[in-house]
Formats: sequence, C-alpha cells, structure tokens
Amino acid sequence: MRFVTVDRWPSPPRSDYRPELEVGNVLFFPETPFELPQHGKELLRHLDFAGGAVHKNVAYRPASDRITGIDAGVPQAEQVRGTMREYSRNVIEFTRSLLPEYAKSWKVDYASFRPLEEQGRDLPLNKRNDLIHTDAFPSRPTNGDLILRVFTNIHPSKTRNWVVADPFPVIAEKYARVAGLEQIATGGKLWNQSARMLKGFGLPVVPRSPYDRFMLHFHEYLKRNTDFQDSCAKYAFEFPPGSTWLTFTDLVPHSVHSGQHALEQTFIVARGSMANPDRAPLAVLERLCGKQLAPAGSAGTVATSHRATP
Repeated sequence: MRFVTVDRWPSPPRSDYRPELEVGNVLFFPETPFELPQHGKELLRHLDFAGGAVHKNVAYRPASDRITGIDAGVPQAEQVRGTMREYSRNVIEFTRSLLPEYAKSWKVDYASFRPLEEQGRDLPLNKRNDLIHTDAFPSRPTNGDLILRVFTNIHPSKTRNWVVADPFPVIAEKYARVAGLEQIATGGKLWNQSARMLKGFGLPVVPRSPYDRFMLHFHEYLKRNTDFQDSCAKYAFEFPPGSTWLTFTDLVPHSVHSGQHALEQTFIVARGSMANPDRAPLAVLERLCGKQLAPAGSAGTVATSHRATP
C-alpha cells in the first residue's frame, strides 16, 4: 500500500497511472488539479443542515442533471445544483486526461457532497464510515467492473483522515471463503431467477450477479468482523484542505475517521480497460472459488448509452 503523490499537473509524459491504482494505491494531488471556484466552495460550506431542508449528503446525477438531498424549495437549491454540475464536469475532464484508457469505456456515476463531520457520527453499524470496508452499491450492480472514486477536501482548515488496509486480494484470501463466497457462488442462478420474478410483480428488487451479491455481503461482513477490524494492517492517510485523491474503493478497504466538507465523483471502470484485469476483485474471487461470478461479457463492457461526457 502506497501513497503516490503527483505534485505537478499536467504531469510529465510518463504516465500510465493505472498500475498504481490497480495494486491498491492511493493517488494523491496535494493541490486540486482542476478548477474549483471559491464561491461554490463557500456556498456548500454554509448550507444549513440543521433545519431538515438539506439532508446528510447531497448527490448529483450527471446523466439527468439532478440533485437529491436538498429540498427543491431551499433558496440555494439551484445554485447548489450548478456547483455540483461544475465540480462533476471538471473532475470528469481531469480524470479523462489522467486515465484515458479507463475513460474509453467507463460509466460516469454520481457525484456527492459530504457536509458533516465524520468523527463521532451516530450511525447504524452497517452505515458507519469509521469501520474499514470495501464499497458496493445496493442499487447499482457493477457486474465485475470497478468503483473508482475521486475525492476533494474543500474544508478551509481540517484534514480528512482515512485509515486503509491491505488491498482486496490480501483480505479476500483470508476472509472471502469464511464470509460465504462458495455458498453465494453456488446459489446465484436461483437467487436471480427469484429476483427477476419479484421485479416482474413490481417489487423493488435489483437482480444481481453472484459477484455483486458477495460484494454487498462482504461490505457488511468486514464491518461486523471484529477480528478483521482489530488485526488487519492499517495505513493512516491525512488529506489536507485543497487536496484531491483517488482510488478504487472496492479494491482498497478503507475507513474515514474524521473530516468535513468533502466532494466526490464516482466512475464505474470497465474491467477490460485495466492494465491488468487479473487484479480486479472479480478475478480474485473467481480464482478463489473456481466459479464464474458475473455473466460472460458483462465485466469490461459498458453500453454506449451509459457513457458520459463533460
């Protein structure tokens, strides 16, 4: 696990940064390498979250240019949407320049603003950010593609403090089988048939590959496993105000212990665009169980309608 600092951007023409990310490193920019207007940062920092008009997080959906987490009647709602749109577009443009091979087939997911202080948040165990976990999205299965997230600390003075563990192949080797990998791999077809039938009746059920079912389960398993939380290797990172960093959050087990006012943009990266697809969590799990966990051809391909441009 390394903290790979890029202190000059545009960087020298080295640079394929994919191998650094794919082995589970964090790519760190001490100064945010794209435009982030001061008026937008001030607007987000001063939103009133006490009255219920603004919720715990603000999410922006680039494909539909919508925000959630803030009531439409709030006077600043349209300004917030414009700020989130600008942040998302600037991050997409920057990340496309940084990682052009990923950009050829990635899916642009949501952006978000995390306004609350992380330290001491009273959350249910499965939603706690201070417990080390790997990411998985309940409503948006990836079918073996990867979750790349770009974060920016816009707090004027506080660092955002992470603790990360060894990358996915290390923890999967120790914990995936005891977490139920074999059972989920074997029962996937029947579960998806049932899910599709229930969805046909109008129930809000999301059909998932065995891979996505396991990753959702593993997310909570790691949080609930006190042996893992207590004994895993831990690496502390402090991200200062004005910095930006990115990592694969399904490949890198991570937790957030303190910090406030962070922006984030998520990409779903096609496994086929990796420098080494064998490092993907899907490939790791399939080697461990000897079974196919996602439909053939799903990982590494993204429909054209899902691609997004700034």
